[in-house]
Amino acid sequence: MKKKVILISIFVLAVACLFYIVLSEKPVARKSQEPKLPYPYHSEKVTFNNNKYGITLAGTLTFPKKAGSFPAVILITGSGPQDRNEEILGHKPFLIIADYLTRQGFAVLRYDDRGIAKSTGNFMTATSLDFAADAESAVTYLKSRKEIVPGKIGLAGHSEGGLVAAIAASRSKEVSFVISLAAPGAIGIEVMNLQAELIARAGGVNETEIARLKKANREIMNIVRKSVNTAVLKTDLTAYAKDHLQNYPKQMLPPGQTKEEFFKNQINAMCTPWYQFLYKVDPAVYFGKITCPVLALNGGKDLQVDAEQNLPAILKAVKDGGNHNVTVKELPNLNHLFQASKTGHPSEYKDIQESFSPTALAIMSDWMAAQTK
Repeated sequence: MKKKVILISIFVLAVACLFYIVLSEKPVARKSQEPKLPYPYHSEKVTFNNNKYGITLAGTLTFPKKAGSFPAVILITGSGPQDRNEEILGHKPFLIIADYLTRQGFAVLRYDDRGIAKSTGNFMTATSLDFAADAESAVTYLKSRKEIVPGKIGLAGHSEGGLVAAIAASRSKEVSFVISLAAPGAIGIEVMNLQAELIARAGGVNETEIARLKKANREIMNIVRKSVNTAVLKTDLTAYAKDHLQNYPKQMLPPGQTKEEFFKNQINAMCTPWYQFLYKVDPAVYFGKITCPVLALNGGKDLQVDAEQNLPAILKAVKDGGNHNVTVKELPNLNHLFQASKTGHPSEYKDIQESFSPTALAIMSDWMAAQTK
Protein backbone atom coordinates (compact mmCIF):
# COMPACT_ATOMS: atom_id res chain seq x y z
CA MET A 1 0.00 0.00 0.00
CA LYS A 2 1.32 3.41 -0.93
CA LYS A 3 2.12 5.87 1.79
CA LYS A 4 1.44 9.49 0.88
CA VAL A 5 3.97 11.99 2.16
CA ILE A 6 3.51 15.71 1.59
CA LEU A 7 6.76 17.61 1.40
CA ILE A 8 6.34 21.30 1.91
CA SER A 9 9.18 23.70 2.53
CA ILE A 10 8.16 27.08 1.15
CA PHE A 11 6.73 27.38 -2.34
CA VAL A 12 7.84 24.02 -3.52
CA LEU A 13 6.94 23.13 -7.09
CA ALA A 14 4.21 23.65 -9.59
CA VAL A 15 2.43 25.87 -12.06
CA ALA A 16 2.85 28.71 -9.65
CA CYS A 17 5.06 26.70 -7.36
CA LEU A 18 3.49 25.36 -4.23
CA PHE A 19 3.54 21.78 -3.11
CA TYR A 20 5.80 18.96 -4.14
CA ILE A 21 3.97 15.74 -3.27
CA VAL A 22 5.98 12.55 -3.08
CA LEU A 23 4.43 9.09 -2.99
CA SER A 24 6.52 6.48 -1.24
CA GLU A 25 5.99 2.76 -1.72
CA LYS A 26 7.18 1.92 1.79
CA PRO A 27 7.96 3.72 5.04
CA VAL A 28 11.21 5.66 5.06
CA ALA A 29 13.92 4.17 7.25
CA ARG A 30 15.18 5.94 10.35
CA LYS A 31 17.85 8.47 9.44
CA SER A 32 21.37 8.17 10.78
CA GLN A 33 21.54 11.51 12.63
CA GLU A 34 18.55 10.90 14.88
CA PRO A 35 19.56 10.95 18.56
CA LYS A 36 18.77 7.93 20.70
CA LEU A 37 17.31 7.89 24.19
CA PRO A 38 18.27 8.60 26.88
CA TYR A 39 19.19 12.19 26.01
CA PRO A 40 21.95 13.88 28.05
CA TYR A 41 19.67 16.87 28.69
CA HIS A 42 16.17 17.66 29.88
CA SER A 43 13.37 17.14 27.33
CA GLU A 44 9.94 18.35 28.38
CA LYS A 45 6.60 18.34 26.58
CA VAL A 46 5.04 21.77 27.01
CA THR A 47 2.04 23.84 25.96
CA PHE A 48 1.62 27.60 25.69
CA ASN A 49 -1.20 29.89 24.61
CA ASN A 50 -1.64 32.40 21.84
CA ASN A 51 -4.23 34.50 23.62
CA LYS A 52 -4.86 36.71 20.61
CA TYR A 53 -6.28 33.75 18.68
CA GLY A 54 -7.42 31.65 21.63
CA ILE A 55 -5.31 28.64 20.66
CA THR A 56 -2.92 26.34 22.48
CA LEU A 57 0.37 25.31 20.92
CA ALA A 58 2.11 22.11 21.94
CA GLY A 59 5.82 21.49 21.71
CA THR A 60 9.02 20.20 23.23
CA LEU A 61 11.43 22.26 25.30
CA THR A 62 14.97 20.94 25.74
CA PHE A 63 17.64 22.46 27.97
CA PRO A 64 20.92 21.36 29.61
CA LYS A 65 20.85 19.33 32.83
CA LYS A 66 23.29 21.59 34.64
CA ALA A 67 22.01 24.20 37.04
CA GLY A 68 21.31 27.73 35.86
CA SER A 69 19.41 29.51 33.10
CA PHE A 70 20.24 29.39 29.41
CA PRO A 71 19.93 31.39 26.20
CA ALA A 72 17.16 29.96 24.04
CA VAL A 73 16.08 29.64 20.43
CA ILE A 74 12.61 28.93 19.08
CA LEU A 75 12.41 26.85 15.88
CA ILE A 76 9.80 27.87 13.28
CA THR A 77 8.76 25.43 10.56
CA GLY A 78 8.51 25.98 6.83
CA SER A 79 5.45 26.05 4.58
CA GLY A 80 2.52 23.74 5.03
CA PRO A 81 1.27 21.75 8.03
CA GLN A 82 4.33 20.70 10.01
CA ASP A 83 4.89 19.00 13.33
CA ARG A 84 7.46 20.11 15.92
CA ASN A 85 10.23 18.09 14.24
CA GLU A 86 9.40 19.51 10.79
CA GLU A 87 9.28 15.87 9.70
CA ILE A 88 9.82 15.45 5.97
CA LEU A 89 10.24 12.13 4.15
CA GLY A 90 11.55 10.40 7.26
CA HIS A 91 13.85 13.29 8.15
CA LYS A 92 13.34 15.21 11.39
CA PRO A 93 15.56 18.28 10.94
CA PHE A 94 14.21 20.18 13.95
CA LEU A 95 14.90 17.19 16.20
CA ILE A 96 18.48 17.18 14.91
CA ILE A 97 18.89 20.94 15.39
CA ALA A 98 17.38 20.86 18.89
CA ASP A 99 19.56 17.95 19.93
CA TYR A 100 22.76 19.59 18.68
CA LEU A 101 22.12 23.04 20.11
CA THR A 102 20.99 21.71 23.49
CA ARG A 103 24.21 19.71 23.78
CA GLN A 104 26.03 23.02 23.12
CA GLY A 105 24.35 24.68 26.11
CA PHE A 106 21.23 26.28 24.62
CA ALA A 107 17.57 25.77 25.39
CA VAL A 108 15.45 24.97 22.33
CA LEU A 109 11.68 25.16 21.89
CA ARG A 110 10.05 23.51 18.88
CA TYR A 111 6.29 23.22 18.47
CA ASP A 112 3.56 21.80 16.25
CA ASP A 113 1.98 24.30 13.86
CA ARG A 114 -1.46 25.54 14.86
CA GLY A 115 -4.09 22.89 14.10
CA ILE A 116 -1.44 20.20 13.63
CA ALA A 117 -0.68 17.21 15.89
CA LYS A 118 -1.16 18.40 19.51
CA SER A 119 -1.72 22.10 18.74
CA THR A 120 -5.18 23.61 18.45
CA GLY A 121 -6.39 26.21 15.93
CA ASN A 122 -7.04 26.22 12.21
CA PHE A 123 -3.98 25.95 10.00
CA MET A 124 -5.82 26.37 6.69
CA THR A 125 -7.08 29.89 7.44
CA ALA A 126 -3.73 31.21 8.68
CA THR A 127 -1.01 33.25 6.95
CA SER A 128 2.61 34.00 7.79
CA LEU A 129 1.38 36.95 9.85
CA ASP A 130 -0.64 34.59 12.06
CA PHE A 131 2.29 32.18 12.40
CA ALA A 132 4.41 35.13 13.53
CA ALA A 133 1.91 35.73 16.32
CA ASP A 134 2.38 32.09 17.36
CA ALA A 135 6.15 32.63 17.48
CA GLU A 136 5.70 35.78 19.58
CA SER A 137 3.57 33.73 22.00
CA ALA A 138 6.44 31.23 22.22
CA VAL A 139 8.78 34.07 23.23
CA THR A 140 6.34 35.18 25.93
CA TYR A 141 6.14 31.62 27.23
CA LEU A 142 9.92 31.18 27.44
CA LYS A 143 10.22 34.42 29.39
CA SER A 144 8.11 32.78 32.08
CA ARG A 145 10.50 29.84 32.48
CA LYS A 146 13.19 30.07 35.14
CA GLU A 147 15.52 27.94 32.98
CA ILE A 148 15.66 30.67 30.30
CA VAL A 149 17.56 33.96 30.27
CA PRO A 150 14.74 36.42 29.38
CA GLY A 151 16.89 38.76 27.31
CA LYS A 152 18.49 36.01 25.25
CA ILE A 153 15.64 34.43 23.30
CA GLY A 154 16.00 34.16 19.54
CA LEU A 155 14.09 32.77 16.55
CA ALA A 156 15.35 30.35 13.91
CA GLY A 157 13.04 29.73 10.96
CA HIS A 158 13.40 27.39 8.01
CA SER A 159 12.11 28.44 4.58
CA GLU A 160 8.82 30.30 5.11
CA GLY A 161 9.66 30.01 8.82
CA GLY A 162 12.55 32.41 8.22
CA LEU A 163 10.07 34.96 6.90
CA VAL A 164 7.83 34.29 9.92
CA ALA A 165 10.82 34.89 12.20
CA ALA A 166 11.53 38.19 10.43
CA ILE A 167 7.90 39.29 10.82
CA ALA A 168 7.91 38.45 14.53
CA ALA A 169 11.26 40.17 15.12
CA SER A 170 10.10 43.26 13.22
CA ARG A 171 7.15 43.54 15.62
CA SER A 172 8.76 42.55 18.91
CA LYS A 173 11.78 43.98 20.69
CA GLU A 174 11.85 40.87 22.89
CA VAL A 175 13.51 38.82 20.12
CA SER A 176 17.27 38.95 20.72
CA PHE A 177 18.46 37.34 17.46
CA VAL A 178 17.15 35.84 14.20
CA ILE A 179 18.48 32.90 12.19
CA SER A 180 17.12 32.61 8.65
CA LEU A 181 17.53 29.14 7.15
CA ALA A 182 16.81 29.27 3.41
CA ALA A 183 14.22 32.00 3.85
CA PRO A 184 12.89 34.13 0.99
CA GLY A 185 14.42 37.57 0.69
CA ALA A 186 12.98 38.45 -2.71
CA ILE A 187 9.29 39.10 -3.44
CA GLY A 188 7.26 35.89 -3.16
CA ILE A 189 6.25 35.53 -6.79
CA GLU A 190 9.85 36.06 -7.92
CA VAL A 191 10.98 33.26 -5.61
CA MET A 192 8.22 31.00 -6.94
CA ASN A 193 9.00 31.63 -10.58
CA LEU A 194 12.74 31.05 -10.24
CA GLN A 195 12.10 27.94 -8.17
CA ALA A 196 9.94 26.41 -10.90
CA GLU A 197 12.60 27.13 -13.51
CA LEU A 198 15.51 25.74 -11.47
CA ILE A 199 13.70 22.55 -10.46
CA ALA A 200 12.49 21.98 -14.01
CA ARG A 201 15.99 22.34 -15.44
CA ALA A 202 17.53 20.08 -12.80
CA GLY A 203 14.80 17.53 -13.50
CA GLY A 204 15.66 17.28 -17.17
CA VAL A 205 13.00 19.54 -18.67
CA ASN A 206 14.28 21.01 -21.95
CA GLU A 207 14.59 24.75 -22.54
CA THR A 208 11.57 24.88 -24.88
CA GLU A 209 9.34 23.41 -22.19
CA ILE A 210 10.89 25.67 -19.54
CA ALA A 211 10.02 28.70 -21.66
CA ARG A 212 6.46 27.37 -21.93
CA LEU A 213 6.34 26.82 -18.17
CA LYS A 214 7.53 30.38 -17.49
CA LYS A 215 4.88 31.74 -19.85
CA ALA A 216 2.20 29.71 -18.06
CA ASN A 217 3.40 31.05 -14.69
CA ARG A 218 3.12 34.63 -15.94
CA GLU A 219 -0.39 34.02 -17.25
CA ILE A 220 -1.48 32.33 -14.02
CA MET A 221 -0.13 35.20 -11.95
CA ASN A 222 -2.09 37.65 -14.07
CA ILE A 223 -5.22 35.66 -13.27
CA VAL A 224 -4.36 35.74 -9.55
CA ARG A 225 -3.70 39.48 -9.57
CA LYS A 226 -6.98 40.27 -11.32
CA SER A 227 -9.17 38.03 -9.17
CA VAL A 228 -11.79 39.76 -7.04
CA ASN A 229 -12.44 36.79 -4.72
CA THR A 230 -11.37 33.17 -4.30
CA ALA A 231 -14.54 31.74 -5.85
CA VAL A 232 -13.90 33.60 -9.09
CA LEU A 233 -10.19 32.77 -8.87
CA LYS A 234 -10.89 29.04 -8.58
CA THR A 235 -13.22 29.17 -11.59
CA ASP A 236 -10.71 31.10 -13.70
CA LEU A 237 -7.76 28.90 -12.74
CA THR A 238 -9.74 25.72 -13.41
CA ALA A 239 -10.64 26.97 -16.88
CA TYR A 240 -7.01 27.88 -17.57
CA ALA A 241 -5.78 24.48 -16.39
CA LYS A 242 -8.28 22.67 -18.60
CA ASP A 243 -6.97 24.53 -21.65
CA HIS A 244 -3.29 24.00 -20.83
CA LEU A 245 -3.04 20.55 -19.25
CA GLN A 246 -1.56 19.00 -22.35
CA ASN A 247 1.39 21.41 -22.37
CA TYR A 248 2.57 20.77 -18.80
CA PRO A 249 5.91 18.88 -18.67
CA LYS A 250 5.47 15.33 -17.38
CA GLN A 251 8.79 15.59 -15.52
CA MET A 252 7.23 18.22 -13.26
CA LEU A 253 4.48 15.92 -12.02
CA PRO A 254 4.88 14.29 -8.61
CA PRO A 255 5.11 10.50 -8.87
CA GLY A 256 1.72 8.80 -9.01
CA GLN A 257 -0.31 11.92 -9.81
CA THR A 258 -2.20 12.70 -12.98
CA LYS A 259 -2.11 16.18 -14.43
CA GLU A 260 -5.74 16.63 -13.40
CA GLU A 261 -5.02 15.72 -9.77
CA PHE A 262 -1.92 17.88 -9.72
CA PHE A 263 -3.62 21.00 -11.03
CA LYS A 264 -6.59 20.53 -8.71
CA ASN A 265 -4.27 20.42 -5.69
CA GLN A 266 -2.43 23.53 -6.86
CA ILE A 267 -5.60 25.49 -7.53
CA ASN A 268 -7.03 24.67 -4.11
CA ALA A 269 -3.81 25.82 -2.46
CA MET A 270 -3.64 29.04 -4.49
CA CYS A 271 -7.08 30.01 -3.24
CA THR A 272 -6.03 29.94 0.43
CA PRO A 273 -5.19 33.05 2.50
CA TRP A 274 -1.71 31.56 3.01
CA TYR A 275 -0.90 31.62 -0.70
CA GLN A 276 -2.56 34.98 -1.30
CA PHE A 277 -0.18 36.49 1.25
CA LEU A 278 2.96 34.64 0.17
CA TYR A 279 2.88 35.29 -3.55
CA LYS A 280 2.89 39.07 -3.09
CA VAL A 281 4.89 39.47 0.12
CA ASP A 282 8.10 41.50 0.08
CA PRO A 283 10.26 40.09 2.90
CA ALA A 284 12.42 43.23 2.79
CA VAL A 285 9.61 45.11 4.53
CA TYR A 286 10.12 42.91 7.60
CA PHE A 287 13.87 42.21 7.45
CA GLY A 288 14.36 45.96 7.20
CA LYS A 289 12.73 46.51 10.59
CA ILE A 290 14.80 43.97 12.53
CA THR A 291 17.13 45.62 15.05
CA CYS A 292 18.66 42.48 16.61
CA PRO A 293 21.52 40.38 15.12
CA VAL A 294 20.65 38.37 11.99
CA LEU A 295 22.27 35.25 10.53
CA ALA A 296 21.05 34.13 7.09
CA LEU A 297 22.16 30.76 5.67
CA ASN A 298 21.39 29.16 2.31
CA GLY A 299 22.57 26.05 0.55
CA GLY A 300 24.45 26.54 -2.70
CA LYS A 301 22.28 23.85 -4.32
CA ASP A 302 18.98 25.08 -2.93
CA LEU A 303 16.61 25.05 -5.93
CA GLN A 304 13.58 26.12 -3.92
CA VAL A 305 14.94 29.34 -2.41
CA ASP A 306 17.92 30.26 -4.54
CA ALA A 307 20.88 31.60 -2.56
CA GLU A 308 21.94 34.11 -5.23
CA GLN A 309 18.45 35.57 -5.44
CA ASN A 310 17.63 35.70 -1.74
CA LEU A 311 20.75 36.12 0.42
CA PRO A 312 21.76 39.48 -1.10
CA ALA A 313 18.17 40.69 -0.74
CA ILE A 314 18.16 39.84 2.97
CA LEU A 315 21.56 41.47 3.51
CA LYS A 316 20.46 44.64 1.74
CA ALA A 317 17.13 44.86 3.55
CA VAL A 318 18.67 44.48 7.01
CA LYS A 319 21.45 46.99 6.32
CA ASP A 320 19.11 49.47 4.63
CA GLY A 321 17.08 49.38 7.83
CA GLY A 322 20.15 50.56 9.75
CA ASN A 323 21.11 47.21 11.28
CA HIS A 324 24.69 46.22 10.43
CA ASN A 325 24.85 43.18 12.70
CA VAL A 326 23.95 40.82 9.88
CA THR A 327 25.86 37.80 8.53
CA VAL A 328 24.98 35.89 5.38
CA LYS A 329 26.58 32.64 4.24
CA GLU A 330 26.07 30.43 1.22
CA LEU A 331 27.00 26.85 2.10
CA PRO A 332 28.33 24.84 -0.88
CA ASN A 333 26.56 21.64 -2.00
CA LEU A 334 23.66 21.92 0.45
CA ASN A 335 20.06 21.71 -0.75
CA HIS A 336 16.91 23.36 0.61
CA LEU A 337 16.84 20.98 3.57
CA PHE A 338 20.53 21.67 4.30
CA GLN A 339 21.56 18.19 3.19
CA ALA A 340 24.73 17.55 1.19
CA SER A 341 23.32 16.74 -2.26
CA LYS A 342 24.28 16.07 -5.85
CA THR A 343 21.88 18.35 -7.71
CA GLY A 344 19.59 19.86 -5.07
CA HIS A 345 16.51 18.44 -6.79
CA PRO A 346 13.65 17.59 -4.36
CA SER A 347 13.59 14.01 -5.65
CA GLU A 348 16.90 13.43 -3.82
CA TYR A 349 15.64 14.40 -0.37
CA LYS A 350 14.24 11.06 0.75
CA ASP A 351 17.29 8.99 -0.23
CA ILE A 352 19.91 11.17 1.51
CA GLN A 353 20.84 9.84 4.94
CA GLU A 354 21.91 13.23 6.27
CA SER A 355 19.02 15.17 7.78
CA PHE A 356 20.84 18.45 8.48
CA SER A 357 24.39 19.47 7.68
CA PRO A 358 26.86 19.31 10.62
CA THR A 359 28.59 22.33 9.06
CA ALA A 360 25.38 24.37 9.22
CA LEU A 361 24.76 23.22 12.79
CA ALA A 362 28.23 24.35 13.89
CA ILE A 363 27.80 27.74 12.19
CA MET A 364 24.48 28.26 13.95
CA SER A 365 25.87 27.26 17.34
CA ASP A 366 29.03 29.35 17.09
CA TRP A 367 27.12 32.41 15.93
CA MET A 368 24.51 32.03 18.71
CA ALA A 369 27.27 31.69 21.28
CA ALA A 370 28.81 34.94 20.06
CA GLN A 371 25.48 36.79 20.24
CA THR A 372 24.48 35.51 23.68
CA LYS A 373 27.81 35.46 25.56
